[in-house]
Amino acid sequence: MTPRDTTWILGISAFYHDSAAALLRDGEIMAAASEERFSRIKGDAAFPAQAVRFCLERGGISVADLACVGFYEKPLIKFERILETYLATAPRGFGQFLKAGPLWMTEKLYQDRTLRASLGHYDGTVLYAEHHESHAASAFFPSPFEEAAVLTMDGVGEWATATIGVGRGSELDLLMETRWPHSLGLLYSAFTYYLGFKVNSGEYKVMGLAPYGVPRYEDLILTHLVDLKEDGSFALDQRYFNYLTGLTMTSEAFHTLFGGPPRSPETLLTRRDMDIAASVQAVCERIMLHMARTAHRETGMDNLCLAGGVALNCVGNGRLQREGPFKRLWIQPAAGDAGGALGVAYLAWHRHCNAPRTVAPGRDRMQGAMLGPDYSDAAIEAQLCAAGAVFERLTAEDRPVRVATLLAEGHIIGWFNGRMEFGPRSLGARSILGDPRRQSMQSDMNRKIKFREGFRPFAPSVLRERVRDYFDLDEDSPYMLIVAPVTPSRRIPMTDEQRDLWGLELLHVPRSDIPAVTHVDYSARVQTVAADAQPDFHALLTEFERQTGCAVLVNTSFNVRGEPIVMTPRDAYRCFMRTEIDYLVLGPYLLAKERQPAWQEDRAWQTEFPLD
Repeated sequence: MTPRDTTWILGISAFYHDSAAALLRDGEIMAAASEERFSRIKGDAAFPAQAVRFCLERGGISVADLACVGFYEKPLIKFERILETYLATAPRGFGQFLKAGPLWMTEKLYQDRTLRASLGHYDGTVLYAEHHESHAASAFFPSPFEEAAVLTMDGVGEWATATIGVGRGSELDLLMETRWPHSLGLLYSAFTYYLGFKVNSGEYKVMGLAPYGVPRYEDLILTHLVDLKEDGSFALDQRYFNYLTGLTMTSEAFHTLFGGPPRSPETLLTRRDMDIAASVQAVCERIMLHMARTAHRETGMDNLCLAGGVALNCVGNGRLQREGPFKRLWIQPAAGDAGGALGVAYLAWHRHCNAPRTVAPGRDRMQGAMLGPDYSDAAIEAQLCAAGAVFERLTAEDRPVRVATLLAEGHIIGWFNGRMEFGPRSLGARSILGDPRRQSMQSDMNRKIKFREGFRPFAPSVLRERVRDYFDLDEDSPYMLIVAPVTPSRRIPMTDEQRDLWGLELLHVPRSDIPAVTHVDYSARVQTVAADAQPDFHALLTEFERQTGCAVLVNTSFNVRGEPIVMTPRDAYRCFMRTEIDYLVLGPYLLAKERQPAWQEDRAWQTEFPLD
């Protein structure tokens, strides 16, 4: 079969943040990756030239073989929204217009030309979908459901900030929407900004900080900032925000309401900061539940699919799973803008090509999200030799035994295996692993490996067949997108003295017999690992359980603070050498830190290696 005997569709998201590309072959996902992994620029918004090249190389095709290219939003409608906002708020929005206007006039209004030029002067069909259509398509079409309600929530696309829709077979219709400037994503981002974290990347820090506080400001938010209706629709009082007319997220009225200016980044977190984080998280969860109940009422469906940046709020997802009206829940693992590349590709396949959709009962089409580059043993060895690394090769039988033994001894392992994950979570392909039974593992990883805030929790990976022995979770969570309570039998009750502690003092109080992955509220962001989806990672967990009696590992992303997750063997070796990771596993190769030559930043990277 030649490339032209099949239908190839390329989807692209770009020019805002987290650019990505995805390739379909006759409706099957061949490849998908974010540009940041190639460029090493976190959240890279540039045209995803390297991600596109990877996708085409993975398919063994050229741009000329594509039936069409899809772009994940409609730039002209977005420009209409921006221009109308400036006009409606003039003259207050003039400063923002001066910053953004020239870019639109010189580049973004000519995006079709830019896309075609960036694809080597592609002269084929280019299709544009609306932003939330792309999110909705990424949620429904790869899902394991023949029909489902679809809920998308993020900052803003063109005009929509959230939508409710329904998918049946190859059809997808959006029924309701929340419109700019009223946005759950922007509400959460405003508090992210106010708490001193970076918008569009620090929201998960607010979520992780929330359990240390008490939601004492929840009523204040719902009284002054958010007018929430029973159906989940809401309005934000724009007096308290500055994203319409200014270059910041919050206004002086917001600062007065909450008793002071925004927290300066990297300064000490106070009890008030923690309480504010708890409060906005509680409001977010309440709105998510209201929207889900409306989606259930309007569609009558038993299944719900989620996408958009707010769908990465795994605490809210956990509440939807436990308290929501739907029987089953499926969340796109690349729920943010990167996933829009996959969504628009599916829209082109089902709408433009009029292709039917097939569903395998109980199985989604994301292939465990392992859709990025992988490297042959020869390519890994070549990169290690170029770095002057010292390594040994393990057999397939010996690898899980050796690595599980090292983990049981308390060592921290960099684990690099197979195709890279698509989406923000490391799921056993580009992971840092540790023993969850060790109370110090959480602080050691944060301080010595991740170089990040000490309050940040770590996630557990657990054998799928053993999940209910550890967590109150009634369904699979392969993409680490649901927070669930640790089962009561494994919890360690707090003493009266410990109950008087607050904030980061709680970090030193063990909450369960797997303390490194149990958050201060007895919760955990769970990944279930199945043998058929991830045989190598499953084998490691199985061997760790055989040796220790524990079927859980700490699993965090293979990167340091401020950098994208590693993609190549040389990225992994560099991260290994710049941190206190004890051992590195690259495919069949095992490297001990103590045996490596002294690290020189520029030494190993003189040779460029192609994707393999």
